[in-house]
Amino acid sequence: MSLLNQPLDPDDAAALDELQSFRQSIDNIDAALIHLLAERFKATQKVGELKAAHGLPAADPERERRQITRLKALAESASLDPVFAEKWFNFVVAEVIHHHERIASGEEA
Repeated sequence: MSLLNQPLDPDDAAALDELQSFRQSIDNIDAALIHLLAERFKATQKVGELKAAHGLPAADPERERRQITRLKALAESASLDPVFAEKWFNFVVAEVIHHHERIASGEEA
Protein backbone atom coordinates (compact mmCIF):
# COMPACT_ATOMS: atom_id res chain seq x y z
CA MET A 1 0.00 0.00 0.00
CA SER A 2 1.34 3.41 -0.90
CA LEU A 3 1.36 6.24 1.59
CA LEU A 4 0.91 8.62 -1.34
CA ASN A 5 -2.73 7.57 -1.88
CA GLN A 6 -3.96 8.55 1.55
CA PRO A 7 -3.98 11.62 3.77
CA LEU A 8 -0.70 11.99 5.63
CA ASP A 9 -0.08 13.26 9.09
CA PRO A 10 2.81 15.73 9.39
CA ASP A 11 5.26 13.06 10.61
CA ASP A 12 4.53 10.81 7.64
CA ALA A 13 4.79 13.72 5.22
CA ALA A 14 8.16 14.67 6.69
CA ALA A 15 9.31 11.05 6.46
CA LEU A 16 8.33 10.93 2.77
CA ASP A 17 10.20 14.18 2.11
CA GLU A 18 13.27 12.73 3.83
CA LEU A 19 12.90 9.48 1.86
CA GLN A 20 12.76 11.45 -1.39
CA SER A 21 15.91 13.33 -0.41
CA PHE A 22 17.75 10.07 0.34
CA ARG A 23 16.58 8.60 -2.96
CA GLN A 24 17.80 11.66 -4.86
CA SER A 25 21.24 11.23 -3.26
CA ILE A 26 21.23 7.54 -4.19
CA ASP A 27 20.25 8.41 -7.78
CA ASN A 28 23.13 10.91 -7.97
CA ILE A 29 25.59 8.34 -6.61
CA ASP A 30 24.32 5.72 -9.09
CA ALA A 31 24.90 8.17 -11.94
CA ALA A 32 28.43 8.89 -10.70
CA LEU A 33 29.15 5.16 -10.43
CA ILE A 34 28.04 4.59 -14.03
CA HIS A 35 30.33 7.37 -15.23
CA LEU A 36 33.23 5.99 -13.17
CA LEU A 37 32.66 2.49 -14.55
CA ALA A 38 32.61 3.90 -18.08
CA GLU A 39 35.99 5.57 -17.46
CA ARG A 40 37.34 2.37 -15.92
CA PHE A 41 36.27 0.34 -18.95
CA LYS A 42 37.84 2.88 -21.32
CA ALA A 43 41.15 2.33 -19.50
CA THR A 44 40.79 -1.45 -19.44
CA GLN A 45 39.98 -1.37 -23.16
CA LYS A 46 43.39 0.23 -23.76
CA VAL A 47 45.00 -2.38 -21.51
CA GLY A 48 43.32 -5.13 -23.55
CA GLU A 49 44.56 -3.62 -26.80
CA LEU A 50 48.11 -3.40 -25.42
CA LYS A 51 47.99 -6.98 -24.14
CA ALA A 52 46.68 -8.25 -27.47
CA ALA A 53 49.33 -6.37 -29.44
CA HIS A 54 52.07 -8.00 -27.36
CA GLY A 55 50.59 -11.47 -26.96
CA LEU A 56 50.01 -11.07 -23.22
CA PRO A 57 47.32 -13.13 -21.49
CA ALA A 58 43.90 -11.54 -20.86
CA ALA A 59 43.99 -12.38 -17.15
CA ASP A 60 46.63 -11.46 -14.59
CA PRO A 61 45.81 -13.53 -11.49
CA GLU A 62 48.65 -12.08 -9.40
CA ARG A 63 47.51 -8.50 -10.02
CA GLU A 64 43.93 -9.53 -9.32
CA ARG A 65 44.99 -11.02 -5.95
CA ARG A 66 46.83 -7.80 -5.06
CA GLN A 67 43.83 -5.71 -6.07
CA ILE A 68 41.44 -7.84 -4.01
CA THR A 69 43.65 -7.43 -0.95
CA ARG A 70 43.89 -3.67 -1.52
CA LEU A 71 40.18 -3.21 -2.19
CA LYS A 72 39.12 -5.30 0.80
CA ALA A 73 41.29 -3.11 3.04
CA LEU A 74 39.78 0.01 1.47
CA ALA A 75 36.30 -1.41 1.98
CA GLU A 76 36.98 -2.10 5.64
CA SER A 77 38.29 1.42 6.20
CA ALA A 78 35.16 2.79 4.49
CA SER A 79 32.82 0.58 6.57
CA LEU A 80 31.83 -1.41 3.49
CA ASP A 81 31.54 -5.17 3.62
CA PRO A 82 34.87 -6.45 2.23
CA VAL A 83 33.18 -9.61 0.93
CA PHE A 84 30.85 -7.41 -1.12
CA ALA A 85 33.84 -5.42 -2.42
CA GLU A 86 35.52 -8.64 -3.51
CA LYS A 87 32.36 -9.90 -5.25
CA TRP A 88 32.01 -6.57 -7.06
CA PHE A 89 35.65 -6.65 -8.15
CA ASN A 90 35.41 -10.26 -9.35
CA PHE A 91 32.31 -9.38 -11.39
CA VAL A 92 34.04 -6.41 -13.02
CA VAL A 93 37.26 -8.34 -13.68
CA ALA A 94 35.34 -11.21 -15.30
CA GLU A 95 33.80 -8.71 -17.71
CA VAL A 96 37.18 -7.08 -18.38
CA ILE A 97 38.79 -10.45 -19.12
CA HIS A 98 35.92 -11.27 -21.47
CA HIS A 99 36.56 -8.01 -23.32
CA HIS A 100 40.31 -8.66 -23.42
CA GLU A 101 39.72 -12.12 -24.88
CA ARG A 102 37.45 -10.64 -27.55
CA ILE A 103 40.06 -8.00 -28.39
CA ALA A 104 42.78 -10.66 -28.67
CA SER A 105 40.60 -12.75 -30.98
CA GLY A 106 39.85 -9.75 -33.18
CA GLU A 107 36.15 -9.69 -32.27
CA GLU A 108 36.35 -6.30 -30.58
CA ALA A 109 38.40 -3.25 -31.43
